Amino acid sequence: MPGSEPDRPVPRFPGFDVLAQQEHWDHVTRGVVLRRLGPPPKLRVFTPEEEAVCRPLLDRLLGLSDDRPVPVFELIDARLAENETDGWRYDDMPDDVEAWRRSVRHVGEDAVERHGVHFATLPRARQDDLLEAVRSGSSWHGLPAPRVWSLWMRYACAAFYSHPEAWNEIGFGGPAYPRGYANLGLDRREHWEVREVDAHDPEPWAQRVERARRRQAGNDGPGSDR
Repeated sequence: MPGSEPDRPVPRFPGFDVLAQQEHWDHVTRGVVLRRLGPPPKLRVFTPEEEAVCRPLLDRLLGLSDDRPVPVFELIDARLAENETDGWRYDDMPDDVEAWRRSVRHVGEDAVERHGVHFATLPRARQDDLLEAVRSGSSWHGLPAPRVWSLWMRYACAAFYSHPEAWNEIGFGGPAYPRGYANLGLDRREHWEVREVDAHDPEPWAQRVERARRRQAGNDGPGSDR
């Protein structure tokens, strides 16, 4: 929730709590949002073995810390169980449930084959290397690698940014209906919005990709443990 802790950076929107705006949401929307704060439902799609790989996989895709304030894994499992897909899929990919389960198993297999340990126990840099091979590859375990990466990111981002904790992080005031917005324009805010502090551009993605590519190239060279 809003506010800082000793081991956490100062939030970008100090004191902002999107739940303080819930009285302005219609009752159906309020119920949908508040259910996301309840105890996570029991898993219905992933096995415990797949869960052990999928949790750290999602952490690396989203850059999450170990405390996982947003239950991304549980939200994805529930979405797959309810068959709430994007309504389409590529013709060279299996259905989303099968694609998720297969790809998660392959990540675990790659970790054991290349490093001899479970994916969750690898240092984060090694985890990044394995995932970068999917992001930058063309074919991966018989699946089109770009499609797998797209599937992962679509589901991971949709789950993360559906949660009030993520809304607090980006200063999002929640559903606009029925209240709406009145102060439209550059750097204009509603009376309940909070000014961002210490705003800065994130590190360019291209720089992160290039570092991962160099690590990958180094692992493939002489003395590699792969």
